[in-house]
Amino acid sequence: MVDTPADKTRAGGVQSVARALDILEVVDAAGGETSLSQISAATGLPMPTIHRIVRTLVDRSYLRQLPDRRYALGTRLIPLGNSAREGFGARAARELAAVVHEFGETVNLATLDGDQLVYVGQVPSPRAMRMFTELGQHVQPHCRAAGKALLSRLPDDEVRALLDRVGMPAMTPSTITDPDVLLRQLADVRTEGYATEDGEMELGVRCVAVPVPSEQGNFSISLSAPESRLTDDVRDRALPVLRTVAERLAEQLEPGAA
Repeated sequence: MVDTPADKTRAGGVQSVARALDILEVVDAAGGETSLSQISAATGLPMPTIHRIVRTLVDRSYLRQLPDRRYALGTRLIPLGNSAREGFGARAARELAAVVHEFGETVNLATLDGDQLVYVGQVPSPRAMRMFTELGQHVQPHCRAAGKALLSRLPDDEVRALLDRVGMPAMTPSTITDPDVLLRQLADVRTEGYATEDGEMELGVRCVAVPVPSEQGNFSISLSAPESRLTDDVRDRALPVLRTVAERLAEQLEPGAA
């Protein structure tokens, strides 16, 4: 039997709970659905134990059984995930506000929800002319700096598959509509640590975004403004501030963080 996280439960932890969470994580890592034999191979748990835990998870709607007898993540996880995401966005507001105070421009926190980009936190600019995005709105990620920052954390084959599913419609003449061109840009994002958007979603709007460096979730922080205000100099001054905030938010995502 291989070592699993459940076998390494912290002192005082509950082994059965750890094993249930292991199973959910295995299903998630398999793309959202898998078989009992694959769960057994991944966790090293005996099949009778897996049967008992899976039956309980199905009864509570944390898993669901498919017609082919495989198991998929259940509907009960959807509101929990939404609440966790929104809660993190609310807690991040103070960090985002510090960036707005320094640069006077709108700052957003975004993540991926399936194939779509969703904004979960925002502190708007105090200026009369400002960028505004509706929280909870789901949009395509290819034409936004926040989306590029998020896509840069995925393998190229996953990015290409996502783009095949959702498409790359042209929002403006500057929108990237070729997946190969976008993948080359994502390679630069991984190297340079930030993504940009210059009139790709809306003419006259610029944006810069950095990924939150955490394996516990895929988030990005972006600063957006009219192109007349978000000059290259402002972008270069904002980048280290955005990166510092991203690192602080990553700490909040770590297990055991207060």
